[in-house]
Amino acid sequence: MLTSFVLNLFLYFPEDKSEYIPAVITMVIFFGAAVLFFFFIKKIARKEELKTKELIDQKTREEETSNNR
Repeated sequence: MLTSFVLNLFLYFPEDKSEYIPAVITMVIFFGAAVLFFFFIKKIARKEELKTKELIDQKTREEETSNNR
């Protein structure tokens, strides 16, 4: 019973639906920022993957040359 009372304190459905506009604008801004951040992180991860592949290739070439001697 206490839980439902506490949750009902935060539920508010306004009669005037124009009060939803600031919340929608805020949600769109944060959602857009999250999408941009996701692509930014994905781009950085791709660069790090290429660096790692280059290091692996370099190490395998070094090992091959040392094994041929």
